[in-house]
Amino acid sequence: MDIHRLIKMANEIGAFFESAADRADAVKSIATHLRNFWDPRMRTQLIEYARHADGELKDLVKEAVLSLDGNRHAT
Repeated sequence: MDIHRLIKMANEIGAFFESAADRADAVKSIATHLRNFWDPRMRTQLIEYARHADGELKDLVKEAVLSLDGNRHAT
């Protein structure tokens, strides 16, 4: 799938959840939505983008996407 379309959809999901009272809850809700409703190939593509590119993902969304990355290392 086109990465720009995935970014747009992920940012729209983020916009929905960014009104949560707590940032951690918003990140968790975004990640849960992506885990439950997105095809694994879509998630993988978005995780790769979040790990190596910058700019188009909202910070909140990037944090949620990276939380899905089972291969990330703690910093």
